[in-house]
Formats: sequence, C-alpha cells, structure tokens
Amino acid sequence: MFTLHIEHAVGDYDAWKQMFDSDPLGRKTAGVTAFRVMRPVDDGNAVRIDLDFDSRTDAEKMKVALEELWKGPGAALMRDPRALLTETVEDIAL
Repeated sequence: MFTLHIEHAVGDYDAWKQMFDSDPLGRKTAGVTAFRVMRPVDDGNAVRIDLDFDSRTDAEKMKVALEELWKGPGAALMRDPRALLTETVEDIAL
C-alpha cells in the first residue's frame, strides 16, 4: 500500500473542510482506497490527511494533481501545503 501524507495549516477549518468534501480531484476515480483527516489536538489550525492507494503510479499522479490544485483559488484556504509519498512495508495490529 502507498500513502500520500499531506499536511498544511488552515485559517478556517470549516471552509477548508467544505472544499475537501467537494472532492475537486475525484479521490475514488483517482485510485484512493481510503483516507483519514486528522487534526493535532494542540493545534486546530493544522490538518493532516492520509490518502491510501494500491498503486504507486496513482499516488504519484495524485501528488502532481494536488500540487497543481494548491496553486489555484483554493490555495487561499491553506498555508505551506506539502505531501510525502510512502510505502507501507509493515503493518501489524496489536
């Protein structure tokens, strides 16, 4: 499994969440199999998103699409966005 870890600051979480929920990049058709939205408990102005993929190629395409999206009008809702692509090499539930 490949995961695109995304993080950025937001000025207005509710406005950002509305944009996220509108799904401008079509997560399902882009190959996202699951996602998680997280906020640090000590910083309500930060957001972390994990997008899971079965395909590295799909994850890399999404990273490029996100970087383009971050240059557009929605960019005003977030600061310092960044994405890191990882591959799960071990996943153990205890």
